[in-house]
Amino acid sequence: MSVAEPRRIVLFRHAKADWPQVTDHERPLAERGRKDAAVAGRRLAGTGVRFDLALCSTATRTRETWKLAVHELPQRPKTVYEERVYDASPGELITVLNETPDDVRNVILIGHNPGIQGLAEVLSGSAEGDARERMSRRGFPAAAFAVVSFDGSWKALEPGVATLLDYWAPSE
Repeated sequence: MSVAEPRRIVLFRHAKADWPQVTDHERPLAERGRKDAAVAGRRLAGTGVRFDLALCSTATRTRETWKLAVHELPQRPKTVYEERVYDASPGELITVLNETPDDVRNVILIGHNPGIQGLAEVLSGSAEGDARERMSRRGFPAAAFAVVSFDGSWKALEPGVATLLDYWAPSE
């Protein structure tokens, strides 16, 4: 694949988590989260983006979200469970994405707030339609996702180089 072809990143926040007496990293999804993860998976399938790679936090709630959402996709991408995605800042997430091989075109990143929302805001130098306004109004609730696109190699991914193409949240 040519690095001149546009790349897409879907920034996907985990679905609603429960609050049992476990560490934050081990928190499972709540019942509503399990439902919303499947709905989000159907919406992800509807974007038409075919993912080459999924980068997923190692936290229980992100792994459960991805497991439910990926079943709704037409094809299952290679999935890497990446410890650095847990509790990561936008800059740390950019560092993880910069390591993506250039033969990968489309990535889905399943993570946590405030990092996921911050990354969507930081990367998006421009936006199509009302995507930015909807994202600003709604924030980034559990199971929300944003689709961004940029040109160039993964090593060139930095603040402001992407276009926010779409935004979706469960109550949209």
